[in-house]
Amino acid sequence: MKYAMFIVMDPEATEADDAAAPSIDDWFDYMIGKGAYRQGIRLQPKSDATTVRVRDGKVLITDGPFTESAEWIAGLAIIECEDLDEAIEQALRHNMAYQGRLEIRPIHSMGGPDDWRATE
Repeated sequence: MKYAMFIVMDPEATEADDAAAPSIDDWFDYMIGKGAYRQGIRLQPKSDATTVRVRDGKVLITDGPFTESAEWIAGLAIIECEDLDEAIEQALRHNMAYQGRLEIRPIHSMGGPDDWRATE
């Protein structure tokens, strides 16, 4: 099963957390060696985000991320795992489990519109 692992910056991380964090290079070596790393996307900072929504028929465009919090999504990785337990084990090897936060979600689909329709 493929999982999306959102990599989230967390200002609450301490120097001790930073010191305990494993090397990101070791994580990549491990994941690539297992054949479990599928793709990664690194995002620009939250200051470059734009939020778009429609409410009561009005288009609202806002500078900044969709949430007003100190945390922000820095990127995501697509990983291959047997199950959630394995996804958690892989996340625990990532430095951002110590220095930030990792949100793991099973992927619904990865194709285009035809893939989306096939799952309805």
